[in-house]
Amino acid sequence: MKINGNEIRPGNVIEHQNSLWAAVKVQHVKPGKGGAFAQVELKNLLDGRKLNERFRSADTIERVRLEQKDFQYLYAEGDNLVFMDTDTFEQLELSQDFVGERSSFLQDGMTVTVELYEEKPIGITLPQHVTLEIAEADAVVKGQTASSSYKPAVLENGVKVMVPPFIESGEKIVVDTEEITYVRRAD
Repeated sequence: MKINGNEIRPGNVIEHQNSLWAAVKVQHVKPGKGGAFAQVELKNLLDGRKLNERFRSADTIERVRLEQKDFQYLYAEGDNLVFMDTDTFEQLELSQDFVGERSSFLQDGMTVTVELYEEKPIGITLPQHVTLEIAEADAVVKGQTASSSYKPAVLENGVKVMVPPFIESGEKIVVDTEEITYVRRAD
C-alpha cells in the first residue's frame, strides 16, 4: 500500500532501500524556507540497524502489512526452537538468537504471536506475564523491612530477578517477560 511521506506514523512498517524498516520516532518539521518534511527514525527489522531519514510529502513510500499468526511452542532442538501453527499444525523452527534472551521464558504449550512478511518470520511476541517457581532466594537480612528493599532470586529457568523480602524458595511468582521483573505472587 503506497502512502505519502508525511503519513508515516510510529509503528508503521515500510519498505525502504530494499529492506523492511519500522518507524520508531516521527517528527514533522516545517522549516522557514522550503517544504515541510517528516524526520523519521527507522529500525531495520531484519538486522537491527538504525537509520534517520527525511521524507517529503511528495515522496511515496510502500507501507507493509505484517501477518500475525499464533504459534504454540513445542520444544527446543539444539539451538533451534520448534513452534506449531495453531491453525494448520505446520511446524516452524526458529533459532534461539531470533527469539533472544526471552527464550528462557518459553514453556511447553505456550502460545506466542509470530509476525510474518511473505511467509518469513521477522518478529515474535511472548505473553506479557508468565508464572514461574523460585528455585533460590536469599534469606531476608534482619532490619531490611523497607518496602523498597528487594532481594535477588533465581527462577526455575535460571533467570535472576529481584523480589520482595517475603518471597521464598518454592513459591510461584508472576514475571513480566518484557522487563524481566517481579509482578506479584501467583494465585
